[in-house]
Amino acid sequence: MRAMWPVVVLVWSVGAWAQSVPVVEDVEYQPLAAQVRRVVTARERMLGVPLEPKRKEALQRALALQDPRKAVVEIQKVLDPLCLAVIDINPESRVKVQRGPAPARLVQHGWSVFLVKVINQAGVTSSLRCLSPQAKPLRHSTGRPRPPQGDFDPRWQWLAIEVYNRQPLNPRLSGLEVEYRILSLYSRDAGKREAKLMFDVGQGTQDLGFRNELNVLFTCQPAVEVVLEVLDHDGTPTTGQFVFRDRQGRVYPSRARRLAPDFFFHDQIYRHHGESVLLPPGEYTVTYTRGPEYLVLERKIRVPEKGPHVERFQLKRWIHMAAYGWYSGDHHVHAAGCQHYDVPSQGVEPEHMMRHILGEDLNVGCVLSWGPCWYYQKQFFSGSVHPLSTSRYVMRYDVEVSGFPSSHCGHLVLLRLKEDDYPGTTEIHQWPSWDLPILRWAKEQGAVVGFAHSGWGLRIPSNRLPSYEMPPFDGIGANEYIVDVALGACDFISTVDTVAPWELNIWYHTLNCGFRCRISGETDFPCIYGQRVGLGRVYVKLPPGKTPDDYDAWVFGVRDGRSYVSDGLSHLFDFEVNGLGVGEPGHNGQPSLLAIRSGQELTIKVKAAALLEPQPREDIRRRPLDQKPYWHIERARVGNTRRVPVELVVNGYAVARQEIEADGSVHELQFHYRPKRSCWVALRIYPSSHTNPVFVHVDGKPIRASRRSALWCLKAVDVCWESKRQGIRPQERAAAKKAYEQAKAIYRRIVEESYDDTQEQP
Repeated sequence: MRAMWPVVVLVWSVGAWAQSVPVVEDVEYQPLAAQVRRVVTARERMLGVPLEPKRKEALQRALALQDPRKAVVEIQKVLDPLCLAVIDINPESRVKVQRGPAPARLVQHGWSVFLVKVINQAGVTSSLRCLSPQAKPLRHSTGRPRPPQGDFDPRWQWLAIEVYNRQPLNPRLSGLEVEYRILSLYSRDAGKREAKLMFDVGQGTQDLGFRNELNVLFTCQPAVEVVLEVLDHDGTPTTGQFVFRDRQGRVYPSRARRLAPDFFFHDQIYRHHGESVLLPPGEYTVTYTRGPEYLVLERKIRVPEKGPHVERFQLKRWIHMAAYGWYSGDHHVHAAGCQHYDVPSQGVEPEHMMRHILGEDLNVGCVLSWGPCWYYQKQFFSGSVHPLSTSRYVMRYDVEVSGFPSSHCGHLVLLRLKEDDYPGTTEIHQWPSWDLPILRWAKEQGAVVGFAHSGWGLRIPSNRLPSYEMPPFDGIGANEYIVDVALGACDFISTVDTVAPWELNIWYHTLNCGFRCRISGETDFPCIYGQRVGLGRVYVKLPPGKTPDDYDAWVFGVRDGRSYVSDGLSHLFDFEVNGLGVGEPGHNGQPSLLAIRSGQELTIKVKAAALLEPQPREDIRRRPLDQKPYWHIERARVGNTRRVPVELVVNGYAVARQEIEADGSVHELQFHYRPKRSCWVALRIYPSSHTNPVFVHVDGKPIRASRRSALWCLKAVDVCWESKRQGIRPQERAAAKKAYEQAKAIYRRIVEESYDDTQEQP
């Protein structure tokens, strides 16, 4: 039988007796424990405010108790001291509130995170709200509240409030007898400030006699302006990435309600040389870096009581690929959507995205407008590089065909567009419902085109490469690629941001058929990876004297395969076969095409470098390949050493390997291979980096490396058609069916021309 009134106990708060907090004993352990775990996760991962170690250990002990009733009581004893308010919803759904034991301390220009305990006698499942006459919510272009500013009465409107209702929490109360919610408060001011906090769970739920109101006198600790001198490895001013944590591990500025250019789903912020951050006085651990080519450094700073205070940070590289003529890029970045904002239809401005590109030392960032933000973000498309670009760091707005009628066939990346509206359309829903017409339209205007997040829909049970298992072709990756590559409409497929064997398997099979589509690297920020831009990269070799502001030279390097893909922690550069550099003009002026005579030996050269932490990271390398991070140098580690293998790949199979020390040094490697027939040759540190191929024609014959690959591709066209045909508009279906049949005819011919390996062991 459910108790009508909670059992009340006294809890001890460090330094003083805590106020009396009701402890509800009559609540089931399992749902309470699940909700508490989500609250702790939200504090730590979304808001950057982890529990202090002793409290976290106490909570883990409470959650592990075998007696459910005792566990319920102990969980509340651990969390109640963090509660600013205790809310009681009576059986008639009336809300009253009392002060909790958490100290009423705020920080100027920062967000402070508290818990609120909700005792829910009515089983209410609406949202908890908190309002205050001292907090007037404002909106900005993202639809998010922002700190009070402007012409507000300085005596009153100094506060901003957020009840955290996003993932991993549910937006509404669960109806459980007791649960915890997260309340974040922002202070504009320093000193003593009083605020009236008014709680309700919907109109008419406020209790009589103002019992839903709580008057709290806050002490607002003043912030100090900390000016950051940010110097590159050579002493020149630059942009850096910084994470500031206090002694309790809390992240500053508070993530609870950051504003662009600082993103609430990041621990880090980015600051140019001479810019500042506001921090309360105290000691901080600062982690600073600038993308994967830099070492991650750490040191402690002490912020004094008064400012401004100056701190100097000099960054340190472990490798500098631009100095070798190889320039990094991420061709799949968004300024809106996914993790970014509650209102993803708008997002952030170009200057905010440029800051992140600079802060990650990303030479080229392609910011793609897509379905959720199409009508707002497309205003920044100009058909050329953005004016904020420099000679070394370039930003260009282009298109991802995602959230469009053709999306079920695979999302498309369209780079170097001159016009971003498909002919005859003014709205997204008017675009074609399959991919080939869009790819052809883009290529007609000189664009470089390919598929995004290629592995989705191409899952295979095993991790073997190549694999002859058939994927379902039921996703939004490089699905219709199997048709489009045969018809010459695709320049690249994307890698690094989905499962490596799923991405590479279809590519290997089409290379074995003689097609010359390349791979490129992407992040799909902040949808697949929200940690930072450039987590997945493509490195392009530019001709001497060229810099990334010659965007055409860079993007044509992607098209021609004068490139390799990487997580930024390993590099395979200056790859050449018999003196022909990858992507360079070869036989008949065709990129990467090498012509040799039968029996001639290949000499393969490459410079290889990688950086592993001295000790293995078990949290990464023990994960299955289908769990993030999908590409990471840790997965390539040989045992407990600091070595990784560089593999020579011929027609999809690793035929030789050499190990290198992953200590950041550059190793010049050489392989020898004598092909029996025409083939493609590449190198990889799997799954961390992969070169594009050099295509070797023996005695003038095209690559027909595997009949099994050709049969796989032929069957894949039918599987793809069965998966996609219902999503193609009836009036477009006949043209699509014709294209699929044309692709099948091409594969049938290749089957007949291919080396018969059908009787060989996989």
